[in-house]
Amino acid sequence: MLFCVGATRGSMDDNDADASSPGFSTVSADDPVSDTTEPDADASRSQPNEGDEVDGSDPDESGSTPDDTESGDTESGDVPSDEAESAQDAAEQSTAEQSAFEKAASEQATAEESVTGESAAEESATEEPPTDVQKYARFKKVDGAQYDRVNDFLRDRTYITAREWAIARLCADFRTETGVEMTKIGENLPELVPFMTDTYTPQAVNQARSSFEGKIRKSGATFLYGAMSGFFTAEELEELMYEVSEIAKFLLEVEGVDLSVEEELEAEERISSVMREVREASADLRAEELTGQGESDAGGDAADDE
Repeated sequence: MLFCVGATRGSMDDNDADASSPGFSTVSADDPVSDTTEPDADASRSQPNEGDEVDGSDPDESGSTPDDTESGDTESGDVPSDEAESAQDAAEQSTAEQSAFEKAASEQATAEESVTGESAAEESATEEPPTDVQKYARFKKVDGAQYDRVNDFLRDRTYITAREWAIARLCADFRTETGVEMTKIGENLPELVPFMTDTYTPQAVNQARSSFEGKIRKSGATFLYGAMSGFFTAEELEELMYEVSEIAKFLLEVEGVDLSVEEELEAEERISSVMREVREASADLRAEELTGQGESDAGGDAADDE
């Protein structure tokens, strides 16, 4: 029998065994317990390796070697960086895709607008003017002439402008039973008159015609007054009529009116005859007024004498 005071199995070492009192333990060589005590002590010394393995204290298996530690530290630091880079790449890819989508949408819209504009231009080009507009053959003698040159010519010799002249001619040619086709004239003005480059609204056409008519009245009244007033002799009036009739005939020829020599002479003779009649009638009128005024003056004098 073995008695141990204050000791457990496997916890004693050699010093403890030496310090024990002989009186407290009797060990026999034949006692089997003594055989197990030493192995237990040895086992207590040899167990740490197995215990360490169980507890994971082995340096090789615990992952606490310098290489493993450095590797673990590197991995733990790289993971967040990789995630941030992945997130940044994803954001950049999304932005690039959005930009590409917007660019494609813009290009598509531009292409559609271009196609729409081309279609409108083609429709406008293929739309032919009315038949009477296509057959209109006036002003062909000034085809290619510029508006400024035509306008300067007219302003030097008449009171009207090139715009008023052309539109007045068109209003006379495109007159129907219901009135003047001002809309047709304005929309097809560049096709009708070579030196007119812009289209006109019906209101603009009507304004130009009204301006022409007003200037004709004023110039006519001025001329007739000069013919009737006695400021010109018969010869001077004949010469004046010849000059203005030449300008009028030239404008008619530009419009496309072809006058033969006989027609020109006949027109001049009729105008001269009319002007002689106007002059004679105005002379008689002035004489009558003077006579009436003289008689009234004479009557007044007689009354005063009485």
